[in-house]
Amino acid sequence: MSESTPVSADGFTDALRSVRESRTLVQHLTNRVTMNDVAQVTLHWGALPVMADTPGDAEEMVAAAGAVYLNIGTASPAEVETMLAVGREANDRGVPVVLDPVGAGATPTRRENAERLLSTVDFAAIKGNHGEVSALAGVEAEVQGVESIGEYDEIDETARALADSTGATVVASGVTDVVADGEAAYELTVGHERMGEVVGTGCVLGATIAAFCGAVVEPIDAALYGTLGFGLAGERAAETDHDGPASYRIAFLDAVANASPADVATLDLAGRIERTV
Repeated sequence: MSESTPVSADGFTDALRSVRESRTLVQHLTNRVTMNDVAQVTLHWGALPVMADTPGDAEEMVAAAGAVYLNIGTASPAEVETMLAVGREANDRGVPVVLDPVGAGATPTRRENAERLLSTVDFAAIKGNHGEVSALAGVEAEVQGVESIGEYDEIDETARALADSTGATVVASGVTDVVADGEAAYELTVGHERMGEVVGTGCVLGATIAAFCGAVVEPIDAALYGTLGFGLAGERAAETDHDGPASYRIAFLDAVANASPADVATLDLAGRIERTV
């Protein structure tokens, strides 16, 4: 691990313990494809999931929430309006909000939905794949459906620029994950290629970031440790005896549930995280 990165095994231990002990309620307005896995992974990290997404109830639930996760993957116009109302309520109450701009850049409507949210709500963190982050930053990107296509050689600087313009910590997920704020960008070498064979791992990462944001004070720390924990769980799942993507998915959820502060404290993070910008 580079000396210029703010991450340590002790810090990771404290972050995971905070999530486990705080039992923070995380409110999700998320897409229908991956809703169950989002709820499961939130619970397995130690937070409490709630899927309150109807007008009225959604805004009221913010009063009890420690974090809010907004995912536009299947959002209708009415659902976007509810997200805007929930985001404003969360901002008024000082509750951190995480945006997952699923498919931003694939269609004008998705880009508009993401931009409306960004112009109305102050986000603690934005989690997208390389293409989505690039599209929001105004950089040429290719997004097919909800998948990032092509090469993004300058994703570190792009993520840092988006963080600078929005005031949010940015997580750009891909073969190499990048976490950035307005001052620096970090590359994380974690995870396993099998994660790409399971639909919804991006949403699950977004939910993970939200769970950590609800328990860790600084969004950059929550994003770094959440992304790190997510990738390490993917690696541990790959070490299990599984037959294919379906059983790997279950092994991943088990790996999250079985992560413990004691195990985290023994990790060697050397070479896992490097400051690049």
